[in-house]
Order: sequence, then C-alpha cells, then structure tokens
Amino acid sequence: MSKAYPSNLTRAQYEVLSDMIPEPKPGGRPREVDMWEVLNAIFYILVEGVRWRALPGDFPAWQTVYTYFRALEQRWNLAEYARSATGMDEN
Repeated sequence: MSKAYPSNLTRAQYEVLSDMIPEPKPGGRPREVDMWEVLNAIFYILVEGVRWRALPGDFPAWQTVYTYFRALEQRWNLAEYARSATGMDEN
C-alpha cells in the first residue's frame, strides 16, 4: 500500500472508474496487482510530472504501471482527468 499522496483517488472515485477498467484476459494469469494502486500511481505520474523510473517504490513496479497506462490511455483521456481532479483546469 502506498503512502497518502495528494494525487491519490478516494475509494469513491475509484468505484466510479472501476467499471471502466478492463477485466483480465480470459485464459491468462489472474491479476496480481491492485488496480487502485495502479491508478494512484498513474495519477501520481500525471499530477507530479515525474519520470516513470522515478515512481516511488511504494507503488507497483513502474513497468507494470506503464503497461496499464498505455492500455488505459487509449480508453480514457487520463491527462484531462488528472487536470480536472486536481483543479488544474480551472482558470
């Protein structure tokens, strides 16, 4: 479990997004990573603007987070969500 970062999703925010997270592929290995932690790591990257390899160690491995980011990026506009979630889009 990661520390509490300002970019972390609340459980209520995660519940809204969880329906849009793709299910694990049939016939594949069971998902071992907590998707709430993956999303928190993605939003940490988007909000803080750090490099993937500089992701704090209390998140899942940066390679795992990046793989999910690339998959979800095609489904969602993650950068826009991060701006609106943090109030950065308000003038």
